[in-house]
Amino acid sequence: MKLFVKGRKEVFPRLKSEIKTGEKYIWVHAASLGEFEQAVPVIELLKEKYPHHRILVTFFSPSGYENKKKHPLADIITYLPLDTPGNASKFLNLVKPELVFFVKYDIWPNFLREINQRGIRSFLISGAFRKDQIYFKGYGTWMKKALQSFEHIFVQNQESKDLLEKNGFRNVSLSGDTRFDRVARQLAYDNKLEVLENFLNGELCIVAGSTWPEDEELLLKYINSAPSGVKFVIAPHEVKPEKIRNLKKRIKIPAVLYSETPGRDLKDFQLLIIDNIGLLSRIYSYANIAYVGGAAGDTGLHNILEPATFGIPIVIGKNFKKFPEARKLQQLAGLYSVASEDELTEIMNKMVENDEFRTKTGMIAGHFINSNTGATRVIGEYLSEKAI
Repeated sequence: MKLFVKGRKEVFPRLKSEIKTGEKYIWVHAASLGEFEQAVPVIELLKEKYPHHRILVTFFSPSGYENKKKHPLADIITYLPLDTPGNASKFLNLVKPELVFFVKYDIWPNFLREINQRGIRSFLISGAFRKDQIYFKGYGTWMKKALQSFEHIFVQNQESKDLLEKNGFRNVSLSGDTRFDRVARQLAYDNKLEVLENFLNGELCIVAGSTWPEDEELLLKYINSAPSGVKFVIAPHEVKPEKIRNLKKRIKIPAVLYSETPGRDLKDFQLLIIDNIGLLSRIYSYANIAYVGGAAGDTGLHNILEPATFGIPIVIGKNFKKFPEARKLQQLAGLYSVASEDELTEIMNKMVENDEFRTKTGMIAGHFINSNTGATRVIGEYLSEKAI
């Protein structure tokens, strides 16, 4: 909350000092980290399509801003001021964007009303809608009107398109989820991590990414009794020192923290705990099996698409019904959900011991990514047809 308040006090002074007179701007707004990842391939497209425009990215949440405030894709990164008529007018007077992109469902009525009144072109990308949302309720007319402000809405799935059209929207395209484009591009990056290569020494690797305490409760029994020839990497969602220390105390196999690795021989360790952030997408490239955290408790499942793009099988907890990509991948048999230590041990043993099963499951996950890319292309084609 302190960061939330402090960051917003600094927005307008920063914009006044960083906005350059005579420059053209494109504004991209993301609620938090997940939405920013959805925006990344679109920002890359915009930089290619409009090389003479500067990119402004705003965040609503401190977790998004604090993690991405120095991202090289954007020229300016700041918080979004609170959604009041005065803030909306002041913000747009300063930035004067030619194009505006909001991600998924972070809808701010005062900003959108002001954008619409000024005739600024605006778009919603990777939209996802359900009939129980406020836009489709009798008391949600004001939010539906905000949604109607967009020039065009690009949605993730047919259900969202059908729902919007049933409610009178005609400016809708089925594009898919830009996250698939984002994670697919990870294959083209340099994912090499020398620490991981030294640690693994050619052995089979299970990566547990973005874990919460509930996930670790599921995992620890298996990890502490795992067979030789298997190595583990745990990348907790929170990397506060006391939480990392408490986790390490419960590990019975030889374990080392990432921060302790410089100058050490890592071959004799069986578990590596990642006590910093920003490495997980590259770490997944070394995995033979991935456990993705968040679904063992109620915090929300983390990104299963990051490991899936590397063609590896995925295991998660039991609470994932609100995550359509997880439900779909489970139906395809590229993902397995577990509700207990025994269930986790059973599926992990099967994946470790049965190379054919592990490979086939991973291939399904990789194909799932490949068959769902293309959302950014759909957005790009629309912008080409109706150029600024």
